[in-house]
Amino acid sequence: MESADNLTEPQISLQQLLAEAKVARLDAELLLAHVLTTARSTLIAHGERCIGPDQALRYRTLVARRAAGEPLAYLTGEREFWSLPLRVNEAVLIPRPETELVVERALALLSESRARTGQVRIADLGTGSGAIALALASARPHWRLLASELSAPALQVARDNARRLQLNQIEFIEGDWFAPLVRRRFEAIVSNPPYVAAGDPALDRLRHEPAAALSPGHSGMEALLHLIAGARAHLSAGGWLVLEHGADQAPRVAAALVATGYARVRCHRDLAGHDRVTEAQWS
Repeated sequence: MESADNLTEPQISLQQLLAEAKVARLDAELLLAHVLTTARSTLIAHGERCIGPDQALRYRTLVARRAAGEPLAYLTGEREFWSLPLRVNEAVLIPRPETELVVERALALLSESRARTGQVRIADLGTGSGAIALALASARPHWRLLASELSAPALQVARDNARRLQLNQIEFIEGDWFAPLVRRRFEAIVSNPPYVAAGDPALDRLRHEPAAALSPGHSGMEALLHLIAGARAHLSAGGWLVLEHGADQAPRVAAALVATGYARVRCHRDLAGHDRVTEAQWS
């Protein structure tokens, strides 16, 4: 714990603040850059610069929270996804790089020629921060996108991100999975649903993130199976279902898709080499 003398010192250099932090150097730099609303490069180039006690206290408070395990993205309020700076808070799951594979597959499956006509309709179910829908909207401005989310606070985060990024072609709807879709059909349905089993030790490491966005129940397959069963009624002929899942769930997801009547079932690995996204076509 910092002493009272340290917390009330009139001036302290950026170098000293970074050196005292008991967290990874990169995290310390990002937190200090956040407090000072400046770039990391400025800290490196001007390490001798001194700041006053108020900013130093705010920085040290954030460092202490990071050392206690709070995610960096919640402390800075921002996470990059698909080169988009997304605002995040404790109401939403922090977007992960592996989820970009969902975006990549959706873009690959739906032809550029159809994208130019403006006739492509995609639903992102359980949108959270809006990451997938916003990435698709930024890559294909003429697509018609719908993003649904059960959590009202999470949906507000997604709406705010869309407004700030000026990606206004997304329709945001509050509701549970297919419930708000009524009789609509889409060329693709995409989702990064909760898929961590209830007893998985990883949940302790992820304890700061919303539990409902991480685990759907005992097996971890509950939401995935619900999406596989329900998507049929909302896919156009030849439409695609693209699902993110756990690294060990690909065989069960594929088996459920085949048993339900989907075709062209394929799994794709993320950059870490883990089975991460499975796609299937409904005819």
